[in-house]
Amino acid sequence: MQKCLNCNEEFIGRSDKKYCSDQCRSEAYNKKNVKSSKYMRDVHKILQRNRQILMKLNPSGKARVHRDQLNKHGYRFDFFTNIYTTRAGKEYYFCYEHGYIQTGDDFFTLVVRDVEKLDP
Repeated sequence: MQKCLNCNEEFIGRSDKKYCSDQCRSEAYNKKNVKSSKYMRDVHKILQRNRQILMKLNPSGKARVHRDQLNKHGYRFDFFTNIYTTRAGKEYYFCYEHGYIQTGDDFFTLVVRDVEKLDP
């Protein structure tokens, strides 16, 4: 007889089995990863929100906006998925396929990356 690592119930099974059921195995995994999962969910929500803001302010695929517009909508500049640096050294910040480059005087040019050209 073995004891389940989650519920402490005794069970019969393979010698390397740790949990009495799939439910106990799943509960143990969730308990172990709840903090990191919450952090990842929170970051993903911010990234989704940032992407929605960029989409809303850039319906035609290219737009110029002031920092105040982005701030008004709640854009979080410290959250992005990647940075694309051009040969000239200019940096575009992307939130998935939507991005921007700062053009000076607190203005930003919003762009959309052609996702069909990206390798999977």
